[in-house]
Parts: sequence; C-alpha cells; structure tokens
Amino acid sequence: MTHAPVSTSLPVLDMSMLDGDEASAHAFRDALRAATHDVGFFYLVGHGIPDDVTTRAFATAEQFFALPAEDKQGVEMLRSPHFRGYTRTGGELTGGQVDWREQIDIGAERDRVDDPGAPAYMRLEGPNLWPTALPGLRAVFADWEQRCTAVARRLMQSWALSLGSPADVFDDTFGDRPSTLIKLVRYPGREDRGQGVGAHNDPGVLTLLMIEPGKGGLQVEHDGAWIEAPAVPGAFVVNIGELMEFATDGYLKATMHRVVSPPPGETRLSIPFFFNPALDSTVPRIELPSELADQARGVTQDPHNVISGTFGDNLLKARLRAHPHVAAVHHPDLLRSSP
Repeated sequence: MTHAPVSTSLPVLDMSMLDGDEASAHAFRDALRAATHDVGFFYLVGHGIPDDVTTRAFATAEQFFALPAEDKQGVEMLRSPHFRGYTRTGGELTGGQVDWREQIDIGAERDRVDDPGAPAYMRLEGPNLWPTALPGLRAVFADWEQRCTAVARRLMQSWALSLGSPADVFDDTFGDRPSTLIKLVRYPGREDRGQGVGAHNDPGVLTLLMIEPGKGGLQVEHDGAWIEAPAVPGAFVVNIGELMEFATDGYLKATMHRVVSPPPGETRLSIPFFFNPALDSTVPRIELPSELADQARGVTQDPHNVISGTFGDNLLKARLRAHPHVAAVHHPDLLRSSP
C-alpha cells in the first residue's frame, strides 16, 4: 500500500484570541470559518487545557492498553448493546475494510432507554463499560469530557457568529444532553503501513483529536491529494463532520481523512473527542449571508451514505457499518432493515 502526500500544512488557529478585544475575536472567527470552508481541518492551540492534563490522559490510555487481554476483553464492546467498550485490533471496519487498531469507546454516561416505541437510534443511549482493573480511568476521562465539551461549545458559538447567526443558534441542538464520545486508540506498527483507519467523514458536528507527541499517520484529503497532519505539541487537530456540512448547505466542508499504520516496532496513541447533538435533535439549517450562500456547494449526495439532519440517524448508520458483529449480537433486526 503506497501513499504519496503532497503537502504538510493545515491552518493553525489560536483560540486565546477570543479572550482579546473584539478585533482579535473577530479575526479568530474569520479564520475559523475560512479553515472549515476551505479545508475542513485545522490545528487548535490556546484552548486552555493544561499540558499536565493531556499528559495524564495519555498515561492513563497507555495503562489501559497495557492491561492483560482478559481485563480488556472483560469490557469488550460485544457485551454492550450501546456500542461502548473495548474493540480488539481488527474488530472494526471502515469502508468495509478492516481497521488495524485497538480502542475503547467511552460515551456520555446515561441510563438506557427502555421505551419500545422510541426510534432505533435511542438504543445507543446507555452506560459505559469500565475496566475494574483500572478504576482511575473513569475519573480521568470524565474530566477530559468536561474540558473538551467547554472547548467545543465555545467553538460552536464562534462558528455561529462567523456564519452571520446569533451565538446561541446551535445551543438547543445540544441542550444538556450532548452526545459526546471519547475513543482511546492504539495503532500497532506493521510492515505494509496499511489501513490504520480507512478514509471516512465523521457523521456528526465536531471532533477534537489529540495525537501522541511526535507521531504522524493522520492524512487529510484536500484537492484530490492527501495532506499530512502530524501531532503538533499541545494542539488539537479539529475537524467538522457531516452535520455541519448539512447545517450550512455545504458551505462548510466535512473532509475525508484516514490514518496510516505506524512502521514495525512503533505504536501510535490518539484520543479523539466527538461533540455531537442529542440523538433526537435535528441540527438547524443556517440562513447564510448572501456572500457566503453564493459559495455553498450543497450537501454531498451519496446514495450509500445519506446524510440526515438528525444525529441519531447518522450515528446509528455509522455504528452498524463499523461494528457489524456487535449489531448481530444485540440488534439483528436493524441489520435486516439497513441498506
């Protein structure tokens, strides 16, 4: 498998500009809009999460992956109807192909929905699986969730203003029950440097990705080529998902991205955080100023990946495709009815 990226640059935005005067805040919002219209990805510095908090998160992730196999498999996703928990290497698919990574999925901690009349996507609401062999993991990533949520909410308000809408235009979409998801991901090295995770768009609104210092592998599609997006110390890699493309009629761009496996003898850790609406919320369609509306490209039309404005529809579709073995155990009726 060969890769020939032609560029090594993504925009770098400094969120601390929002703490300056109005000219500084306006400049940040303009840069935010431009980055996600032109590329769909950027680095975010000045976000306010201290380095020691990030160091603790990666150290805890390392402790989890170092657990014996039986401890990790004790919280395997096959045990969760809500698609939470551990996935062993090779246990997830992207584009129908095997991803070469192991991970644990930690969603918003909620009670399960037992209403048989609820939409199928409400089956995704529920509790996490926590490893008893590493009791500190829960507290570390509850803290990470709170910190990342604060960053994400501030970004959403900045996007709203940059698009000519009130700062709170997205607030009701998230309310007090946003669909957050943290993944702790470990990519093992392999000879062919193949698919760590295959090319895809994220199905929601916003992703904040922290990559282990010094590591590469993330590649972002731009103008038909692949841009390398290696770790930048202390910076999130930020991208928008399909719902922001939907909300802006394609003015903002949900961009394909992938991860290439590390070389033999190396590993790569990453911690993506996904900030998305409540499962039953529909993202608003933004009325863009005319000068922006004229540049809206329309929502991507793919018969194999129909984008819904309701987040639960998008997430359920993604989960069924990525984890068919989990779906077969807990939701065989949905596999029979899915396209």
